[in-house]
Amino acid sequence: MIKPVLFITAVLACAIAVAAPPPGKPAPKSPTADDLVAKYIAARGGLTRIRSVQTLRQKGRVTAGPNQEGLVTRELKKPSKTRFEFKVQGVTSVFASDGKRGWKVDPIRGDADVKKLPDDVVSEAVEQGDFEGPLVDWKAKGHKIALAGRETVGDRPAYKLKVTLKSGGVVYDYLDVETSYLLRTEATRQIRGRPTQVQTTFGDFKTTDGLLFPGTVEVQAAGRPNSLRVTVDSVEVNPPLADARFQMPASAKP
Repeated sequence: MIKPVLFITAVLACAIAVAAPPPGKPAPKSPTADDLVAKYIAARGGLTRIRSVQTLRQKGRVTAGPNQEGLVTRELKKPSKTRFEFKVQGVTSVFASDGKRGWKVDPIRGDADVKKLPDDVVSEAVEQGDFEGPLVDWKAKGHKIALAGRETVGDRPAYKLKVTLKSGGVVYDYLDVETSYLLRTEATRQIRGRPTQVQTTFGDFKTTDGLLFPGTVEVQAAGRPNSLRVTVDSVEVNPPLADARFQMPASAKP
């Protein structure tokens, strides 16, 4: 009779032998952050194409809940200029930054005067104005990246990257294991003057001028019941954009 302890040991030994890779074939190594970023850049269209983009304009439709629909336009210009327009029932609100100063005019919320944006909001706009994204040239930009495991986004397995920005902020990026597409980001954003955890999910990817762009963007803020969904209708790569579109009007109020 085999003693119980010996029997258990024998079973474990067999299990380990079955699970182990055949001789001469070591277990696959986990990808490094550099490996994942390289695949992500290739999936987007390659570093040369990404770096060639100097300006970008995207237009689409935004839905924030029942009977809450509008149009949105996003314009970006290197190095860090941003302009967002929201149009609801014929009324347009604008939020813009030239990379140093930011301003807004928000008649949708009943504020028709041009007002300066707080410094922390401008800093966040500068971060979002890097439309290459923090993963591209991350070392040169002073960011740090670490693989933080794997999770599921929707029904897709994804690598989770912890991106510590040069500013000290932390963003989590989720890259599709199979395609290397960016499926989701998680970060803390300023919403109405308060830091809020925001989850942004991307889908319906399409190619324009050899570059990959999401066709849908869904934004969910922590503690808010409704998400904001953007359906992108058009993408223009390197459209002419005058600096004046991003500069603060002289009439801006503190």
